[in-house]
Amino acid sequence: MPTISTKGQQMPASPIRKLVPFAEAAKKRGTQVIHLNIGQPDIATPDVALDAIRQLDRTVIEYSHSAGYESYRKGLASYYAKHGIHITHEQIIVTNGGSEALLFGMMACFEPGDEVIIPEPYYANYNSFALSAGVKVVPVRSTIQDGFALPPISAFEALITPRTKGILICNPGNPTGYLYSQAELERLREIVLKHDLYLFADEVYREFCYDGATHISAMTLAGLEQNVVLVDSVSKRYSMCGARVGAFITRNAELYASVLRFAQARLSPPTFGQIASEAALNTPDSYFTGVIGEYVQRRDILVDGLNTIPGVTCPKPKGAFYCVAELPIDDADRFCQWLLESFSHDGHTVMMAPCSGFYADPATGRKQVRLAYVLEQPLLKKAVECLRAALTAYPGTDKAAMAKAEAVG
Repeated sequence: MPTISTKGQQMPASPIRKLVPFAEAAKKRGTQVIHLNIGQPDIATPDVALDAIRQLDRTVIEYSHSAGYESYRKGLASYYAKHGIHITHEQIIVTNGGSEALLFGMMACFEPGDEVIIPEPYYANYNSFALSAGVKVVPVRSTIQDGFALPPISAFEALITPRTKGILICNPGNPTGYLYSQAELERLREIVLKHDLYLFADEVYREFCYDGATHISAMTLAGLEQNVVLVDSVSKRYSMCGARVGAFITRNAELYASVLRFAQARLSPPTFGQIASEAALNTPDSYFTGVIGEYVQRRDILVDGLNTIPGVTCPKPKGAFYCVAELPIDDADRFCQWLLESFSHDGHTVMMAPCSGFYADPATGRKQVRLAYVLEQPLLKKAVECLRAALTAYPGTDKAAMAKAEAVG
């Protein structure tokens, strides 16, 4: 019998989706599962995007240019200019989601065995992209006690080796919702210039910044014109996850040419997705005003509610629509599975993503979970109630820690 490759065997399961069979079984038992495990917003996709598909009048669904439709790329360049990012359409490659942009970038920038430093916890699929490209992920630890702020430069310096070729950040962050400040980005700029590294900036949550905070793009950092790779996507911005349209952006002409060759090998990004995404560029600002206001309310319901549960720690995020909570439990993977297999509260249970998959060493996230506040407010309130009851009932809860926290609180 033919064997599976080492790479195939090493490809990790998604912490976001691996518990789906248990959720499906819970639903068959009649339990309503509150899905906070995945960043699939229930926010309506802009009408302009949906109308572009409804009104489509074509007899052939043809390939586009491998870099994407020129009209869409020009529209994107105008969109970025409004955000202080000045590029041309010839510095943009439209991709099959932000995932393909990251994968193509890693394959073009790194040799097998090269290293990329990523502040952790980080988006779990970065591990999968790195494994696919033969790149080694080197984590630099941020902590929940510091609200997941950027680690000091000395922590980065201690990890740099002759094989280090890049740094990857997500800003605002998935899974933490942390938003990097200008000062933090300037510290990254210094180390990137000092060691001549690539800086990959995953900025797919750019629009979603809260409490008066402003997003600062890595593309605006002076002197990094040849170093920065911007990864973007329409998935979360316009609630168009299924469109599978992203973007690879760089001012480095040699790198652009290399990634374009990878893009040519897969022929074309999605035709329908590009049509909808180009139309979405005409989404009125009022759409984002409403969405951001809704996310702030959802965040406050979930995060403030979690922090009323004794023993739970959950920093309030400044962006995106995720939070990481540390729970008084023995093992988050076990707890998340137990919630789906053995627990319900008033006919409901909660599905979360255990944070073991968001760290290079799974043990680091053993007591942490990621929650996405992408559902209606009543469901988020119900989720907090469920988790409060679940932590009382779960056999692996540290009851002493909960009692101590309650006494202090």
